[in-house]
Amino acid sequence: MPQRSARLIVFALLLGACACARADDMPTFQLRILDGRFEPATLVVPANTKFRLRIRNDGRGPAEFESNSPKKEKVLAPGASSFLIYQALDPGRYAFFDDFHPDAMRGEIVAK
Repeated sequence: MPQRSARLIVFALLLGACACARADDMPTFQLRILDGRFEPATLVVPANTKFRLRIRNDGRGPAEFESNSPKKEKVLAPGASSFLIYQALDPGRYAFFDDFHPDAMRGEIVAK
C-alpha cells in the first residue's frame, strides 16, 4: 500500500509540473487602463491560440474591462492588476469597453 501511495504522489507532482509548464508557455499580452483610455486600444493576438491578457488599472478611479463576445469581465480598483485567460479565438475583431465609461473607453482585440 505505501508503494502505491508513493506512486500516486509522484504522478500528481509530475502532472502539476506539466500544467505549470503549459501555463508559462501561454502567450501573454498587456493592457493598461489609464484615466479614460486603454493602452493599447488595439491588441493583436494570434488566432486559434489560447492566451493570457494581463490588465492593470493605472488610473485614479475604478475601471471595468468588459467584452460581450467572448463574454469577459474584470473590475479593477485603482492600482490593481489581474488577468483573463482567453480560449483560442477565431480570426476576427472582438470589441471591449470600460463598463463604467461605455461610450468613451473602447478597444478591440484583433485575432490574426
